[in-house]
Amino acid sequence: MAARAVVVLVGLPEARDGLGEYLERRGYDIHIAGETWEADTILSGGGVDVAVLDLETGDGTGLDLLRRHGGGNGATFVTVGASGNLIDRILALELGAADALDRPLDRRELAARIGGLIARGGRHRPELLVLETATVDIRAAIVMHRSGGEDMLSPGQVALLKLFMANPHVVLSRDDIIAAAPAEASEAFDRSIDSRIVRLRRKLDTESIVTVRGAGYRFDPP
Repeated sequence: MAARAVVVLVGLPEARDGLGEYLERRGYDIHIAGETWEADTILSGGGVDVAVLDLETGDGTGLDLLRRHGGGNGATFVTVGASGNLIDRILALELGAADALDRPLDRRELAARIGGLIARGGRHRPELLVLETATVDIRAAIVMHRSGGEDMLSPGQVALLKLFMANPHVVLSRDDIIAAAPAEASEAFDRSIDSRIVRLRRKLDTESIVTVRGAGYRFDPP
């Protein structure tokens, strides 16, 4: 299994209010630095993919940290500042930040921007499936609905979805599905393929998994 991308959250109060746990669920190895001197130590050690820096850190040294570590072959920086603070945002970009966000900070947007920066660097490319009303992060096993809600996929549901993704427009029999994506322990009392498909469709809010009467199921990506 490939190593997880390393993300450092610097001076963000949101980091201790669920943001760190959210990004960990999205598949990142998270380090939290309350002050810039802590981040300095982490960044100097190397191995960091993205640093998310609060420009409003209490010690006021956020831009200094960016001057020391921004650009080059080190971590890619995303800065977070007060809404409408154009000067700080421009300074951050001039000092090497790759992206800049205003508050209020949206967790899903931040995760998407982090993922995009890492992918553009050729590292840890995300595995996403876009459906009618949701996007599925396969590696993180998260269903992100357009309404803003999220659902977690079980290991068995991830295996089932990967099987369909690997065989688009192909009719898979029930035996094919049982062999390639067997029921997990939590489904011991309900091994019905039909029930598993119904639950997966409901969680994904999709009609792209089609029942082929008398033959099995087919995945038609939207």
